[in-house]
Amino acid sequence: MAAASIAFDEQAWGQQPADYKLEIAPYTLELSPKHSVRTIAYNQQVPGPLLRLKEGRTVTIEVTNRSADAEVVHWHGLFLPPAVDGAMEEGTPMIPPGATARYTFEPRPAGFRWYHTHTTAGSDLKKAQYTGLHGFLMIDPTEEPGRYDQEFFLAIHDWDGEMAGSADGSMNPEYRYTTINGRMYGAGDPLRVKRGQRVLFHMLNSSATEVHWLSLSGHEFQVIALDGNPVPRPQSVSMIRLAPAERVCAIVEMNHAGKWVLGEVRKHVQAAGAAMVVEYENATGEAVWQQPEELVWDYSRFAALAQASAVHGSVIDIPLEFTSKFVGHGAPDHWMINGKSYPETSAPLLHEGQRYRLIFKNPTMDDHPVHLHRHSFELRSLPGTGATQGIMKDVVLAPSKSELVVEFVADHPGDTLFHCHQQNHMDYGFMLLFHYA
Repeated sequence: MAAASIAFDEQAWGQQPADYKLEIAPYTLELSPKHSVRTIAYNQQVPGPLLRLKEGRTVTIEVTNRSADAEVVHWHGLFLPPAVDGAMEEGTPMIPPGATARYTFEPRPAGFRWYHTHTTAGSDLKKAQYTGLHGFLMIDPTEEPGRYDQEFFLAIHDWDGEMAGSADGSMNPEYRYTTINGRMYGAGDPLRVKRGQRVLFHMLNSSATEVHWLSLSGHEFQVIALDGNPVPRPQSVSMIRLAPAERVCAIVEMNHAGKWVLGEVRKHVQAAGAAMVVEYENATGEAVWQQPEELVWDYSRFAALAQASAVHGSVIDIPLEFTSKFVGHGAPDHWMINGKSYPETSAPLLHEGQRYRLIFKNPTMDDHPVHLHRHSFELRSLPGTGATQGIMKDVVLAPSKSELVVEFVADHPGDTLFHCHQQNHMDYGFMLLFHYA
């Protein structure tokens, strides 16, 4: 793994300028002329600035923390040493209030990644991933993945949440507003396109807890990458499902002139603001929304056609069962992996070069977007569709009452965090730290 570092000694930096600078600070975000939220943001904008890096080319990013709490930046989806990855559980140092740190690393692999806070919120839904601390991270390859005329980066996010009880007595956040790129429907500028263009959409779900579904009326998405990794079989779909922290890259052929709504498929979420206008050149009239009749998504559509098991040599199974512990009405559930909550969780030591099969067993009523730091994994068995291969991700939604299997090669030595990317689950025990032998 390439050398990387995080440094706090400003005198040692000398006159060498950073490639990018991020400032973490309080910010009032105007969701619409009638709605605003007080939050924390990078560089006084939500999402934070697009960081466009070149694969393998060393970059230095300077981060100043002007918030009231210690912070850290996680470079989600990159193959980085633990000291730089951006999780205190792995050993990345926190940035104290008022301090400045410099992250230096070689960004790999190429693709659509993102950066975000990796702190704990607990019962405070104004902290951690509930805030505006998220931004786009694009690692450009040496060659472009496909021809396109325009590209747009979109992040869907939920705001102003309150903990609410469900029928089974558990507590989960409910939100007042949902935005795309920090703006509610009607408050942001439209995405302006021309007939005949191929437009590349990079879509991110930066929500702390919610799964989202997106559709563009009058058009289809040709999915070319999941979590920044090219899929074996690009396929056209009518809608995109994004679990928290998932990304989808898709080409849209602009062949249906007019004004169209790109928005959340579920009516009540779209009504909370989750939509925007895609406007063709010289289009007039009102934007049109065409309501899909059902929610449709299947990872296996993008898998390699051959379903025969690939030859990988020995594979070691690691079963991981997700369960919760009800601790009382009005209190968040405590989450466990194999019967233990972090930091008491345990896992077998990883050996460099060995392939491992993670068997996710989810008997709970909740879906879980689980994330493995510093590695990518291959989807190998999916509920309802069975064996699959070729799809590489770093987050996958493990559905309620199901079993799902992924495989990865332990090729990046160092402490490696695995967790549910739903903030309230992570905060209350749904984490595990893999150690390398």
